Amino acid sequence: MMLSDKSRHQKPVKNSPAKTAKQILRSSAIKPQLAIVLGSGMSDFTQQVKNPTIIHYSKLAGFKKPTVTGHAGMIVTGMISDLPVITFSGRSHYYEGHSMADITFPVRVMAELGIKTVLFTNSAGAVNRTFKPGELMIIRDHINFMGDNPLRGEAHPSHQPVFVDLTNAYDPHLIRLLIQAAGRTKPRLGVYLALSGPNYETPAEIKAFRRWGADAVGMSTVPEVIVARQCGLRVAAISCITNMAAGINRTKLSHKEVLEVAGTSAHKLTNLIAHFVQLYAKQVPD
Repeated sequence: MMLSDKSRHQKPVKNSPAKTAKQILRSSAIKPQLAIVLGSGMSDFTQQVKNPTIIHYSKLAGFKKPTVTGHAGMIVTGMISDLPVITFSGRSHYYEGHSMADITFPVRVMAELGIKTVLFTNSAGAVNRTFKPGELMIIRDHINFMGDNPLRGEAHPSHQPVFVDLTNAYDPHLIRLLIQAAGRTKPRLGVYLALSGPNYETPAEIKAFRRWGADAVGMSTVPEVIVARQCGLRVAAISCITNMAAGINRTKLSHKEVLEVAGTSAHKLTNLIAHFVQLYAKQVPD
């Protein structure tokens, strides 16, 4: 039986990213130049923002309030190193039952705000056996194994391309800035593989993913990166390695462990992002 066009396509976004962007600008004293998305247990970074303006997702048209522990669900705008920034403290996820259009809506708002660069963060499980919980990994590439794509169907503006080149999805210049910002801590570089979740992976799946070239696994970020590149935004991304993936050791996987390790590693991530912002403010790519 053939599927109807209606059943094959995502529903168009009901809310307007442009209107939501105007809503943010009316509430904020600054026009942000850099966006930072904070993953599980990373909301403490917002304390780095000077003269902050806080807007809860529940007040913004088109934003879904996160239901997962560790995601605050608010925007914080202000200054870091004399650079106007906007931080997104928490995200909604595909596994929460949201559409790809819904979970990537904030990225389209970023584009309407005039932002040119976005730094994504997330928590991830290590597939690479040489990685250790508590380490940071700069994402150099990704594998989309979520079973869906945010550019599919009619859920995107008609004037934007859908055949998006992802050869350098993670901007090489921004990766170099992150490495420079890290200094002696020398974070890992690796490939992030995204799954739909919410269950954790099986040992057999992890073994297969390692053969594919994945270094870490998670349940976010990739759809946002795809839409960011469609919108012409430069992208950088950091994973906090919170656990070894299934089958690598005998530890039982839990979201509690993810939050605990993300919390203990928060200072590393905070320092890295803060130094990155300082460098970015001086060396904004053309």
